Amino acid sequence: MGFIDAVKARAKADRKTIVLPESMDRRTWEAAEKILKEGIANLVILGTPEEVAENSKGLDVSEAVVIDPNTSDKLQAYIDQFVELRKKKGMTPEEAKKLLTTDYMFYACMMVKMGDADGVVSGACHSTANTLRPSLQIVKTAPGTKLVSAFFVIVVPDCEYGENGTFIFGDSGLNQNPNPEELAAIAASSAASFKLLVEKEPKVAMLSHSTMGSAKHADVDKVLEATRIAKEEYPELKLDGEFQFDAAVVPSVGQSKAPDSDIAGQANVLIFPDLDAGNIGYKIAQRLAKAEAYGPITQGIAKPVNDLSRGCSADDIVGVVAITAVQAQA
Repeated sequence: MGFIDAVKARAKADRKTIVLPESMDRRTWEAAEKILKEGIANLVILGTPEEVAENSKGLDVSEAVVIDPNTSDKLQAYIDQFVELRKKKGMTPEEAKKLLTTDYMFYACMMVKMGDADGVVSGACHSTANTLRPSLQIVKTAPGTKLVSAFFVIVVPDCEYGENGTFIFGDSGLNQNPNPEELAAIAASSAASFKLLVEKEPKVAMLSHSTMGSAKHADVDKVLEATRIAKEEYPELKLDGEFQFDAAVVPSVGQSKAPDSDIAGQANVLIFPDLDAGNIGYKIAQRLAKAEAYGPITQGIAKPVNDLSRGCSADDIVGVVAITAVQAQA
């Protein structure tokens, strides 16, 4: 069974309620039809009757719960709670009502905050900032979280590397230029996410353009320091670095370049030094290797709120909803 089929099976076994706030995008409805047909999750879709009618034509989404935030009987309770959450920031009832009824992501996050849903998936037609800002304001970070970060699950077809071609690429969606402490935190969170979603032991490689001192540069020093911190703070992790990509995942290259490392050539969790590298890396894998790319999946928020690439397909949305449901189970 492939990665996403296994995740879907786990989602079906304990169905969660996931909110899709982008009723204005046809892909949302195409994905919803598939999710409901497969029984992956219960769905709430936010939108006005006009948005629903225009974008869901010809699709069977009758099992979804459709809510218009403007006429919802829970709107006032959500306004009151939103004001309470943000009162130190000067939130007024008028501003809260405007945000909840014009930016559905805020309403979706209030549903999760109030226990009326288990998770949110958005981003098909909104930026990462517009997806994550409401979640950080309303749902907040999980206890003990040092840093909210994002990753992609990459599944490369016919690939013997990683976990049968399955990898986590982190951070590939959120943190622009993490410092060593932040890189170490991303590594620990990504390892935990790999264990949850793939159900295999994570083997973490800290990536660079250098392998074990083959190059000297401040950028290499950052990865070296991140590796030191991660080993010190998370001694239970199988983690090493710094590695070039091939030394991290190809056994023969790992053995040649880093013969004393038990991670070299075996890695399935790849930690990129910055967002440029992570974003470019996942898109190369997706477009040239025809890999499945699910994400950006967030880690560190109190309840699962996940982003989508604006170039996503309906099937990508289905996959991220399944992943979100499994995160909610945990």
